[in-house]
Amino acid sequence: MSTRNRNGANQAGTVIAIVADVMALILGLWIVMYLFDANRGNSFVEFVHDTARWLAGWSYDLFTFDEAWARVVAGYGLAAVVYLFVGHAIAGRVHRH
Repeated sequence: MSTRNRNGANQAGTVIAIVADVMALILGLWIVMYLFDANRGNSFVEFVHDTARWLAGWSYDLFTFDEAWARVVAGYGLAAVVYLFVGHAIAGRVHRH
């Protein structure tokens, strides 16, 4: 494989890993904001919540704990871990090829 193609694959893998990291960061940030009872009237908190809700749409309310904080940590935390794992696995495969 030529150096030029490998460099392009490295850049693509890096972009994929960064996107996965940002998605997990947003989900983690929402978990922290929820646990510390951030002001939901704040536009930044609202943006993070809306984005996290969209990213974790498939895992939100997947677990039925009695405590709301446990549902938030489990649902959004699962999404963050999956995005990190899958994103970095794909990035690793792209780096190798």
